[in-house]
Amino acid sequence: MIPIASSELIINQRGAIYHLDTRPEEIADTIITVGDPDRVGVVSQHFDKIDYKNQHREFVTHTGWIGNKRLSVVATGIGPDNVDIVLNELDALVNIDFATRQVHSTLKPLTIIRMGTCGSLQADIPVDGFVAGTYGLGLDNLLHYYRQDTTDGDLQLIQAFVTQTQLHSISQPYIAGAAPGLLRHFVEDFHHGITVTCPGFYGPQGRILRLGLQHPELVNRLTGFRFGPHRIANFEMETSAIYGLGKLLGHHCISLNAVVANRVSRTFSSDGQAAVLRLIQKALPVIVTL
Repeated sequence: MIPIASSELIINQRGAIYHLDTRPEEIADTIITVGDPDRVGVVSQHFDKIDYKNQHREFVTHTGWIGNKRLSVVATGIGPDNVDIVLNELDALVNIDFATRQVHSTLKPLTIIRMGTCGSLQADIPVDGFVAGTYGLGLDNLLHYYRQDTTDGDLQLIQAFVTQTQLHSISQPYIAGAAPGLLRHFVEDFHHGITVTCPGFYGPQGRILRLGLQHPELVNRLTGFRFGPHRIANFEMETSAIYGLGKLLGHHCISLNAVVANRVSRTFSSDGQAAVLRLIQKALPVIVTL
């Protein structure tokens, strides 16, 4: 097997992968991802012990313990492009031998739980509520750079989405599901539905400041989508990339989000940080049992 070139797998002088500045022994098999670097400490303050703290640019990683459960919290920053870096580098940390630069003969699946914020796209999913995404549907183009194995069911969902929303001129959407074994643990107090991932916060999420929109009915079209039992619950900027890359790499992923805005009622949380803290406090006791 040909070793992976140094230009492709970049390892720094201390033996850590480039962007995360983390070595293989410094990452756990259960990983919580957050968008905001400051939120890493908000999560890790609940740890009984922290073994490692790493930071390079916006990528902050804390690894430690709650009881006998080893956990890492990793800040991805915002957007699918950042998730591309984080998911690939997390996978490399557990599935590539840094000494030989070769893929391990036995691959290790990671458990990856996103805890973030989102905008609700349904009137009955209120501000300060929680959403566990059943699917991540990407309006970005990240997954189109990778070879995909899309199921017939996923193709039907994508076709229904394109037909009903007529948003195919933005990007050819892609879709990937949450890990069923994780989703079943987040039912009580969680709304379920498809999470749409957008490649921006303003125009790509239908916000108008000074610029006109190519698709002014974006929010209404997303809200009105139906396909069998499926509807779109929320949108944000990372989930589809996590689900899509996680599926391709063989990892188990779920995205949990606190609703800070309801785009149907046009309301915004009076204390979004408190909503995120409640999500962390609710999810952590579940995560340590996984």
